[in-house]
Amino acid sequence: MPAIHHSKTATRRRAPAHAWARLADDELLKLRFADLKLKVKDSPIAPRVRRLYRELDRRGVKFRPHVWFAEEWFSPDGVPGIAIPFYLAHPRLERLERRMMNEVEGGNANWSMRILRHEAGHAVDTAYRLRRRKLWREVFGPASLPYPTSYRARPGSKRYVQHLGEWYAQAHPCEDFAETFAVWLKPNSSWRSTYADWPAFHKLEFVDQLMSEVRTRRPVVTSRAEIDPLKSIEHTLAEHYRRKIARHSNYQRTNVDRVLERIFTFEPTRHDAVRAAKFLHVERAALVSATVDELDTDPYTVRQMLRIAIDRCATMRLYVHGSRRDALRHARWMLVRITRLYSERESPRLAV
Repeated sequence: MPAIHHSKTATRRRAPAHAWARLADDELLKLRFADLKLKVKDSPIAPRVRRLYRELDRRGVKFRPHVWFAEEWFSPDGVPGIAIPFYLAHPRLERLERRMMNEVEGGNANWSMRILRHEAGHAVDTAYRLRRRKLWREVFGPASLPYPTSYRARPGSKRYVQHLGEWYAQAHPCEDFAETFAVWLKPNSSWRSTYADWPAFHKLEFVDQLMSEVRTRRPVVTSRAEIDPLKSIEHTLAEHYRRKIARHSNYQRTNVDRVLERIFTFEPTRHDAVRAAKFLHVERAALVSATVDELDTDPYTVRQMLRIAIDRCATMRLYVHGSRRDALRHARWMLVRITRLYSERESPRLAV
């Protein structure tokens, strides 16, 4: 996924007034991105960018990745900066994103800081051309490998750090570095103890040593270019969402979602119906223990799978139905099923 929470009231005050903020969704979708006139310095994400800079400063890193608004999160090859999605520029746009996509990637302080640290890893890699170093390639692998559209995750592997979720470090050597950098950068990080007996520990030590070497140097790549900035995009928000929804259609209803829909319900069947996410959280110890025994696997993997199920249940707003006894039996079946799915099949997407 770590950050200081700013109050909702304080965050909202940072959003400047825009006439389009009063538009209904249908009217807002007709606007071109260039018409939004968004600036990072005036937005709710600005305090989090400043926090990222303070975190880099505390680590002695003088480099500061520049930021701009675009359609999605990314750090482009050859440019040591970070593109931030437009919907984090204003609460009104965030509400639209939630309506269209059912979630807001980076929509709270913890989540956005995790992504910013990850993208800062890419920017630092670019700024100092770290991936060209022989030892970098020996530790993480060749950056020249093609990016996959999907990847086979190994949930139990301890060769990679855990940061953004879905075992994202396993997707590509560059993502492995960015995830490792993010764990290293996090304030008060306990990585030395958390990863002490993991093979991933040597990657963290390598990043620590590498940054000690380059942190005070001037970056080799100093471009301040903004790739696909919002101000230059002439298509409408409606066109953006049509493409985004089409792009996501292949994995919006993943195997995990279908399994969850089989045992939970979207409509509460009684006035005191329990949220599925809460039920799974309360019963987590029993569920993990039963699944570990049945599959003869490690508890870490099963806990990660249960975390995914809880997150999806919360996003989908699912409820428990039937008796607690039946719900617990069904939940045990679910956890076994999705653990097997992730062990046998590919992760459905590359998120960032």
